[in-house]
Amino acid sequence: MDDARISAVEIARLAGVGRAAVSNWRRRYPDFPAPIGGSASSPLFSLAAVQSWMRARGKHFELTTGERAWRRLRALGDDLELGTRLSRAGAYLAGRVRDLDPELATLLDELTAEIGDAAAFELLFGRYTEAHSRQLSNTPAPVARLLAGLAGRGAESVLDPACGFGTLLLAVDAPWVLGRDVDPVAASIAALRLALHGYDGEVREADSLREDDAGIGLADVVLCDPPFNERTWGHDELIGDTRWEYGLPPRGESELAWVQHCLAHVKPGGLVAILMPGAPASRRGGKRIRGNLLRAGALRAIFTLAPAGPDLWLLRRPEPGGRAPSTVLLAGPVDELSTVEKLWREYERDPGAAGTRIIDLLDDDIDLTPARRRNGTEHSGRAFAEAYDRFSALPLAIPSFAPGEAEPAFTTVGELIRAGVLELRHAPAKTADGDHPLLTLDDLAAGRAPTGRAASAAGEVVAEAGDVVGSVTGLARVHSGPSVRVGPALSVYRVDPERLDAWFLVGCLRAAELPANSGSTRFDVRRTRIPRHPVETQRELGRAFARLTAFDDAVREAAEIGHTLVRLGFAGLTEGRLEPGSPNR
Repeated sequence: MDDARISAVEIARLAGVGRAAVSNWRRRYPDFPAPIGGSASSPLFSLAAVQSWMRARGKHFELTTGERAWRRLRALGDDLELGTRLSRAGAYLAGRVRDLDPELATLLDELTAEIGDAAAFELLFGRYTEAHSRQLSNTPAPVARLLAGLAGRGAESVLDPACGFGTLLLAVDAPWVLGRDVDPVAASIAALRLALHGYDGEVREADSLREDDAGIGLADVVLCDPPFNERTWGHDELIGDTRWEYGLPPRGESELAWVQHCLAHVKPGGLVAILMPGAPASRRGGKRIRGNLLRAGALRAIFTLAPAGPDLWLLRRPEPGGRAPSTVLLAGPVDELSTVEKLWREYERDPGAAGTRIIDLLDDDIDLTPARRRNGTEHSGRAFAEAYDRFSALPLAIPSFAPGEAEPAFTTVGELIRAGVLELRHAPAKTADGDHPLLTLDDLAAGRAPTGRAASAAGEVVAEAGDVVGSVTGLARVHSGPSVRVGPALSVYRVDPERLDAWFLVGCLRAAELPANSGSTRFDVRRTRIPRHPVETQRELGRAFARLTAFDDAVREAAEIGHTLVRLGFAGLTEGRLEPGSPNR
């Protein structure tokens, strides 16, 4: 246990403080333990050294039974085998093995007595995914609940052919669940999670596309969050496979292979809910398959879950002799997941009123991107009312400020860096293709979650909650939420919150006359002037800057929604969906 390592996030959790407080300790106290591993953006510290430092200063720092069990599990080997060790710990909790490290076994017994075996394994699993958040892909729990709510009600059997750690299957309430995953460690962990939570079923390692398991039978419902952008999914060896009822998936369209695999393993009339990237809705290579799915009535809805999120495709396997539907539901981006089920239930009740006519989609492109289909073919009256409500809800009150005569003294960003008040890191100029989320310049401008994707690489820059993310174009915001990598043209400013307010810094950066095109100058942001104010004054100004930023966002969104209102108003009045002087709702 003395060799155990701990991240800054874990220090904050155990000390009951925010991540920024730990960064502040590192800056203010020269004797704070130095990192013994990790990277510049994600350092690791000696647990024993941090404990000693905290106790010497009388700071609260409690290692719970769960934390001690996790530390022991992690200390038993390198992180490359951590998943295997976690699986064995789960097997111990499930009573399947007794041969375990004695110290770990004792801690697991204590933890089980405190919170139960299922909760104990979920705690360890949560720490595992937290420690490997950049390498592991796990369906967010709210999205899993959404898919289960849409497709899994009343189902006797549910299949997930790319189950990962079993999160989708854990969200359903079905007597029998089946899971397959190509990763043996993930499949083992999924099987243990389901067993410890009392599920009946079968989960095992299998490459679902290459090793189609005909003996698995047909499930009532199929849920799936498959891997994206796979080039080696088995195209050449699967030519002629009976699953390709709607067309041979192109080599670069593995997602459409997963769609057809899921349809092949659901009962006639059964529903498939599958998460997809945005591209398969419009890529030219998949045009024929999309058209066939529409003509057969297999594709029932596509939702874009958020501007930065995936698409959700809902499909239903056609019943022999059944009549193909004439509409499909295309909706999004939707910011609230609860909206998705509401829209789907409304569409099920009245497909003609809520859906888009399939015949209108069978053009040269068969582009099914929901955002591109929000045009005159939609129900313009309903869409106008929705846009009207969104516009009315915008915070468009103009911030009010009184005239002032103060002429403060100034410092610069560079001087604040030298004084240890501020850290500045610039993101690399280039990134490699990959699957890890990346905050882009456009994301920063829009104030949205990351939409970029890139491979993990040395020198990457990560923004934590409370950091300022800025660009040389003058854009700047305080980052909130989970840690996120920032992309080219962006920088991360990490402030000492006791000496520099983050929102105050945002306002100063936005007020600076920064170049519109960073490639045309050698401008150094370190020269940006910062007024010298006490931190209390900074915070007051920071709150004003935050109001201005919110107002700026609202004005921009108002312009976008306003153009939509005008377009829908013309369309609705022309189609008879709106009447002059009629209520907006």
